[in-house]
Amino acid sequence: MTDLLGYINDNFKEGEPIFLSEIPDLSEDSKRQKMKKLTDEGKLSRLYNGVYFRKYTNAFGREGSVSFEKFIEKKFLRFGGKVTGYITGLALVNEVGLTTQNPAVIEMVSNQASTGQRVIEVVGRKAIIYMPEAEITERNVSALQFLDLMLYIDKYAEFEGDFAEDILKSFVKDRGVDFQIVKEYISFYPDKVYRNLYEWGMMNELV
Repeated sequence: MTDLLGYINDNFKEGEPIFLSEIPDLSEDSKRQKMKKLTDEGKLSRLYNGVYFRKYTNAFGREGSVSFEKFIEKKFLRFGGKVTGYITGLALVNEVGLTTQNPAVIEMVSNQASTGQRVIEVVGRKAIIYMPEAEITERNVSALQFLDLMLYIDKYAEFEGDFAEDILKSFVKDRGVDFQIVKEYISFYPDKVYRNLYEWGMMNELV
């Protein structure tokens, strides 16, 4: 690759993390050397070893940084362009629309987790990554996320009744939740998930 900076500018947006594995046609040593050279020249910025981003100025006239959302998306949720994780906990319940609470720490489940639970900090924001009970794939991700939603719903949801039931049904439809796949994994979850399925009007979907 003769023009690495040109390739980066053409293929990566401002604030998007650039992982060495995303740079084609070069050996690992060559990638590191070239990326270090571009960083030393002030043409790239380094988040930490092996992760870089385009140098840019933000709307406030200051040097920009990596987008937290883009980082967790690429590193934990769609690593290598494949589905590898999903958002869970309070952030999931908020995303669905069953609470107005905003989480201080984003929780996610990811195949990229190396331990049962770990905390990371990126550009001043924290996230908790959990190891999944089963490998997350395109096929099962919506079913596993639905089961997580039913695990946390009684803890975080602010809305109940028909309104909440309509939101849950919309989630099932929009995410393409397959209840045959839900049945495959429900035994991995505590008994309260069954109770929540019943109390939140979703048991008929399961039977």
